[in-house]
This record gives sequence, structure tokens and C-alpha cells, in this order.
Amino acid sequence: MKRLRGRTAGPRTPIALAVPALLAIAFLMLPLLGILLRTEWSALGSHLTSEGTTQALRLSLVVSFWALGLSLLLGVPLAWLLARVDFPGKAVVRSLVLLPMVLPPTVGGVALLLAFGRRGLLGPWLEGTFGITLPFHTSGAVLAATFVAMPFLVISLEGALGGLRPRYEETAASLGASPVRVFCTVTLPMVAPGLIAGAALTWARALGEFGATITFAGNLPGTTQTLPLQVYLLLQDSPEAATSVSLLLLAIAMAVLVALRGRWMSTPGTRRQGRSERLPDETDSPALPRAADAGPVDAGSADAEHVPPSTSTERWSLHAEVTGFNQLTLDAEPGTTIAVVGPNGAGKTTLLRALLGLTPRAHAALRLGDTDVTDLPPHRRHVAWVPQDGALFPHMSALANTAYGPRALGVPRAEARRRAQEWLDRLGVGHLAHRRPAQVSGGQAQRVALARALAARPRLLLLDEPLAALDQTTRAHVRHTLRTHLDTFGGVCLIVTHDPVEAVSLADRVLVLDQGLALQDEAPAEVTRHPRSPWVARMLGRNAWSGTAVPEGLALPGGGTLVIADPLPAGTEALAIIAPEAVSVHRDKPTGSPRNVWPGTIREITTSGSRLRLLITSPQAPDLVAEITPQAAAELGLTDGTRVWTSVKATETTVVPT
Repeated sequence: MKRLRGRTAGPRTPIALAVPALLAIAFLMLPLLGILLRTEWSALGSHLTSEGTTQALRLSLVVSFWALGLSLLLGVPLAWLLARVDFPGKAVVRSLVLLPMVLPPTVGGVALLLAFGRRGLLGPWLEGTFGITLPFHTSGAVLAATFVAMPFLVISLEGALGGLRPRYEETAASLGASPVRVFCTVTLPMVAPGLIAGAALTWARALGEFGATITFAGNLPGTTQTLPLQVYLLLQDSPEAATSVSLLLLAIAMAVLVALRGRWMSTPGTRRQGRSERLPDETDSPALPRAADAGPVDAGSADAEHVPPSTSTERWSLHAEVTGFNQLTLDAEPGTTIAVVGPNGAGKTTLLRALLGLTPRAHAALRLGDTDVTDLPPHRRHVAWVPQDGALFPHMSALANTAYGPRALGVPRAEARRRAQEWLDRLGVGHLAHRRPAQVSGGQAQRVALARALAARPRLLLLDEPLAALDQTTRAHVRHTLRTHLDTFGGVCLIVTHDPVEAVSLADRVLVLDQGLALQDEAPAEVTRHPRSPWVARMLGRNAWSGTAVPEGLALPGGGTLVIADPLPAGTEALAIIAPEAVSVHRDKPTGSPRNVWPGTIREITTSGSRLRLLITSPQAPDLVAEITPQAAAELGLTDGTRVWTSVKATETTVVPT
């Protein structure tokens, strides 16, 4: 017996809300039904093809399309200004934009008459200087329609721009694109649905404008008598014809709304939901190129006359003096790669944005090679940026994304695409050249973003966690390929990372930040041996305890003393580093040589390669991480909640003055 399918159960709609909602729907539907029921369908054709109606329709189309063009010319920059620029009086300007939407149209017509009429503020000057008379002229009808319709475009586009993350535009600027180029090639295409929706609403509103037009431009047949004014006249002499023309306007309005289907309420992020989700994995990707494949193009190839993208004869050193939230001086020779590490809020991203010239929180006096770029805008600094999410332009293919920087710098289209394809091939995503970002996985998108930055041949390369979206296997391949290219990179590269493997394998130096200050700037090996930050020590998998030196050892903030082999002068602030493998775990209190012994409770057991890591809490010491073998854990019978004793030899503790 077949089971009948029912609707998915959901919360009941309260009657107190349902009844008024249904009444509201009926209230809106009845007038429309009145038009449909009262229309003389047999005479509809003759009514709509009469001379007066066709003349008014042609004029309405002319006026509405001119009003749309004027709204686009003035409204698009205004929407961008409201969405992107903070300036005094912004709330007042937005109120002025909204005012025509709530102002009675006839009042708007009076206002236009007092501004542009023959006795208005500008009317006499326009007529005397240019011979332009707006009232009772078709241009006056256009002006009236623009006045009442342009707010629909501005509000719709401002909402779309507000939903567009500035990171896309900032990334485009870092690739060398001027503000106008960014606006035309990135901003407008990404907010195109909002722009189209606003334009459609603007056109429909201009087509149906009545009050402001009749007040300001009059009702002259063939000059200012648009279709709504024709309806008003027909109501006096031929109500049936007025109903037919009203039906035409109703059909046009409904067609616009049905075509939009709510798009004027969407943002660049929400409208793509459901069809721009990236693929969950990279199982369809071919193997990444081997290290040998990542070298320069063979001299015998067809492209031998071109300089390979990984090589350059130009060299650019870095000198930056950063002030504001970040306060540090950074110097690096050409070819240096610096890993920037630190806890959240340490100022890592702020440092990158200061070097780009994109944040008021910090200012960087920046010199690249012999060129001082401090006062240059972002698009002229030759500083390329790869943000955490890649910020690929969703309306462009992977190839077009990668060629964007060279094209912005004036490289011919064919050469830019050739260079882009080379970089995509080198990073193992050349087969995705014609796919858009929505059609690739997160890891693939990150490699395309990296190729895009490298293809721009920057003097300073800023990478904000560039490998975070990659799986472990792919990360190792891309890390090796990236290291190969950084070895021949003529500028300086800064990499923000939370991965100690990346910091050690990619960087020549590690810059440790905390609260905007540089705590350490040394070679990776030195930072690994002697970390001066508790966060870095924990990132490296070590236990890190801050304390103050006392004669017995190191006084810990929570009480207790850590005995150390080489005491420091009393009062010295220091950081004690204890490797997890140096922590011994016992079921009973140990006896013998260990001088640091604490009771504790196991709160968490995790795996680390072939060993187990135990998080042990104690009332007598800070939280401690120990590392033991699975066999030892089984012999001791360790589980979450097991009470244990821990011990650390004084000689196993490294103390670094801070």
C-alpha cells in the first residue's frame, strides 16, 4: 500500500497574524481584479491602437528611457559615494535621495517649477544663457520623471554595493588597477544584478509618472502628455478606453516585477547562494607539477623568447617604518621571505594593509628598492596581496583572473593570457583556466589567487595565510612550488601564517607580533629554539609559562615555583619553554631526581602522529601538555579524567628572558 506524501510539518501560523495578512492581500488584489473584470476585452485592441494612445505611449517610452539614462549617469556615482565613502552630512544626502519617494508627486512638480521654471532659481539663467526652457517641454517631462524615479536606482545599487565586500576591489587595486578600472571591471560586474534591478524599477517608475509631470511639464499632446496623463483624460470622455490603457500599464509593471523576482533585495553574497558553492574536494585535479617541472621554460620551446614568470633581473629591497596600531621598523634585502606570526589581534593583517595603504589604523613609510611609494595610491605601489579567501573575481574565469594584473599594468591581452596560463600550469591548476571560481574547490581557488598575484610581478608580495584552504598533501606540493618561485623572486615576500611548518620551510625570517609590536625578528631556527612569545611556543607545540625569576627558580603567576637549572637574576621576566616529550606522566607520585612534580587530571587526549598528546590540568601549575606513546598510555590505563602525577627535570626546561 502506497504511503501518501504530506507536507513537511512546520510551525502553525497564528490566526491573529494570518487573518490580517489575508485581508492585506485581498486589499491589494481587489483593485487589480477591478481592472481585469471591467476591461472590455473585445475593444481592447482598438483602445490601445488609437492615435492618442499610441502617441502617448511613444512619448512615455522616450521620456522613461531618457530618464533612465539620466538616472544611470547621475545615480550610479551617487550610489557608490553613499556606499563607499564616509563624509560629513552623509545621512542628510541619503535623506535627500529618499525624499522624492515619500514626497507627493505634485509637491515634487511644484519644487521643480520653483527651481527650473522661468521664474525659478535656475530657470532664468538656463533660458538666458543656453536658451533652454524646461517647463511645458519634453525635457521637462524627462526631468520630472528622473526626479521621482532615480531614488529607486540609487537605493537598489547602494544596497548591492553595501553587500559587496571591499576586499575584491582592494585586491584589484593591489594588482595595479586604477580606481576607475576597478569600478568598471570588478565593482559594476559584481553588482550587475542589483544595478539591473534598480534600472528596471527606475524605468517602470518613470513610465508611470503622473503628478510631477503634469505640475511641472503640463499636459500637451505629443510634447508632455505621457500615457498616465492620457489615462487621466480618457477617464473623463471614455472610461472603457482608460481601463484598457490602465491594463497596459499594469501589465508592464507586473512584467518588470516578475522578471526581477525580488532581486532588488539581494546582495552579491546572497544571490549566488546555492549555485556558487565550491566543490568539496580536489579529487579531479591532476598531480601537481614536480619540482623539475616548475623550473624555467626550456630554451627550445616556442616561448623561449619570453622571460619565464619566475625569473627577473630587477631587485627590490624593503624598508618600512610602521606607526599607529603597529609600531615597528622592517628592513629586508631582495629575495627575503618573512613569516609574520602572532595571536589574533596581534596586528598581522593590519601590517599588510598598512603596507598596501588600505587602513587608517597604521601608516607605513614604505620604500621598495630606490623608490619611495609612501604617498602613492595602492594601485601604483606594485604591492600584490593575496587575502585569506583569495578574493577571486566571481565573474571572471581563472585565466582572466590571473591575467587581470598584467592587463591592468598595460601588458597586451595575448601576452597577459600567456603569462597567466604559465602561472596556472606551474601551480597545478592550468586545466581549470576556463572555469569560474564557483566551479573550483577552495584549495584550487587559493592556488589561482596565488598565481594571479605572482603573474602581476610585484615588488612586494603579501600573502595572508595562502595555503590555509589546502589539504595536507596539496599543501606540501604547493609549498614546495611556492618556495621554488620565492627563491628567484626579486622582491620581498611577507607571509602571515599560523602553521609552523610554513614559517620554517618558506621563510628566511620569522617576525613575531603581539599588540602591534615586534617581539622577535630572527631566523626560523632561532625562533624555534628560543621563542620569546607564549603564543609562538604553543604554536610550535611547546608548553610556555611566563614567570618572574626568584632565587629558587621561576615564580609562576598562579602560584608555585618552577625549578630551573640556570637561575636568572631575581626579578627578571622570563618565559619557560617545556617540550611535551620532556613531561613524564605517572599514576603514583614519582621519587628520585625530578625537582618539578605536580598532581593533575587528564582533560583531553589527542593524537599527534604516532604519539598521544595529553592535556593535564593541575591546581599547583598551569595547564601542561605531555606527549607519550600509545603503549605507555595503555600500560598506565590513561583516559579522560584519570588522576596522574607529572614531573619535569630542571635540565629539560629552557628559560628565555623577555
